[in-house]
Amino acid sequence: MRLFKLILCLMVITHVVMAQSDPLPSWNEGKAKSTIINFVTEAIKPGGANFIPKEERIATFDQDGTLWVEQPEYTQVVFTADQVRELADKHPEWRTQEPFKTVIERGVEGLKTLSEQQVAHLIAVIHSGMTVEQFLSTVNAWLDQARHPRFNQPYTKLIYQPMLEVIRYFQENGFKTYIVSGGGQEFIRAYAARTYEIFPEHVIGTAGKVAYEYQEGKPVLKKLPEVLFIDDKQGKPASINLFIGRRPVAAFGNSTGDQQMLEWTRGVPGNRIALLVHHDDPVREYAYGPDSRIGTFSDALMKEALDSGWIVISMKNDWKQIFSFER
Repeated sequence: MRLFKLILCLMVITHVVMAQSDPLPSWNEGKAKSTIINFVTEAIKPGGANFIPKEERIATFDQDGTLWVEQPEYTQVVFTADQVRELADKHPEWRTQEPFKTVIERGVEGLKTLSEQQVAHLIAVIHSGMTVEQFLSTVNAWLDQARHPRFNQPYTKLIYQPMLEVIRYFQENGFKTYIVSGGGQEFIRAYAARTYEIFPEHVIGTAGKVAYEYQEGKPVLKKLPEVLFIDDKQGKPASINLFIGRRPVAAFGNSTGDQQMLEWTRGVPGNRIALLVHHDDPVREYAYGPDSRIGTFSDALMKEALDSGWIVISMKNDWKQIFSFER
């Protein structure tokens, strides 16, 4: 019995030591994992050729398809379809107005027929008149009850465990981590802190206009039915410059919508990395690429990644596990 207890104790100690020595335990050994660890190791080495001063340690992460599941539909699109239907009784005119009519009748399938600009405008219109705080509360109430159609889990549980480890690894080594997403800025800010430990001031996304007003003598920011800017493709480097004021040294994405952010990050010499998550695991998650309307990973993007020295992360081969709830 004593021998058994001793062996068990040694096994536990070994496991703890190994976990402490490996900052990315959910990653398989390979080029992607070693590139990330080598990059950080070199970045924090004082006097080293690839040392990066702490104030320049900026890492940006796309969200949909990079940090959490984006199939079979973007989470915010599902939220928007539900909101249009829920609010339709208060707006009878929507039943004959497009694109509301299509969304009321067809839900998410109706939203799929709209352009990115139409969806952004629709999102701005349906929540017009809400204060920012009311909108955040609405998002969180929806997230508390919504479930993914395949995994039957809350959307905030469908976070990629390997990417959470990367975020924490960067943060522990003095990097400022930002979400830079085509999704709604306030939508992501509603849950980013509790989900990713990335706080609202470090979330950049597609934004609607707000107005400063008074309600019952108190100042509020009220949402307007207008889009301020769309944070996708060329918009991502522009928004990074506007909100951060520094070029990132590390950028993570998964689609053509992130191409310019990765180009911007690697566009000057120095210790910099660009990585793309490739969805190639239909068993544990999804497999999609150039023909997907969501998270399009074009052949041209793959070629640019290979030609430019970006790292393509294979979800199937590089990740031991995808979600924290996996057994």
